[in-house]
Amino acid sequence: MVARIVLLLLLFFSIVSWAMILQKLGMFGRIRRKSDEFLRIFRATRGVANPQALVAVASPFANVYAAGYRELQSQIGGIASNPHPPKLKSLQAVTVNMQLASAEEVRRVEKGMSWLATTAAVSPFIGLFGTVWGIIDAFSGLGSAGAASLRAVAPGIAEALVTTAAGLFAAIPAVIFYNHFLQNIRDLAQRLDTFALEVTSLIEKAVN
Repeated sequence: MVARIVLLLLLFFSIVSWAMILQKLGMFGRIRRKSDEFLRIFRATRGVANPQALVAVASPFANVYAAGYRELQSQIGGIASNPHPPKLKSLQAVTVNMQLASAEEVRRVEKGMSWLATTAAVSPFIGLFGTVWGIIDAFSGLGSAGAASLRAVAPGIAEALVTTAAGLFAAIPAVIFYNHFLQNIRDLAQRLDTFALEVTSLIEKAVN
């Protein structure tokens, strides 16, 4: 019964982890496509434009740019339609708003990563617990039967080792994709920070 509970628990961990992995793969693929589209159009405008005039896509870069543009509008109004825009009150405030939006985007894509980390760390030990319990049960049954042969105890030990294999089966994909997604998140965070600096530079040129 203990081994069955352990296997069911590991199956649950594995199913949820694979669902998370597939969801993250699709999400990062969409982010990559939408972000490339947004950056291509943004850089083709060669100026500070209304976010809605660029492209209506769900991209982290679009959200970061929109946050900076809203702060810019709150300070000096629409600079695209004003040939002589007033001086910007605080360029630092615009940058901070974009950095906050960038951090929020990173937190959004990080959701679910803790589950993969937990699965990678805990599953092997759950499987090992099932194996140890199964071996104890096998030797206990061997003592009760009064037989002392490998043939008598081998089936029980073999069944117990299945839980270790199941734990590794759940943990290994979680480790691989956790590291892969972590690198994707770091790359996204770095690109968002660089983009915020790029927008800050464009705004500084536009208002001076």
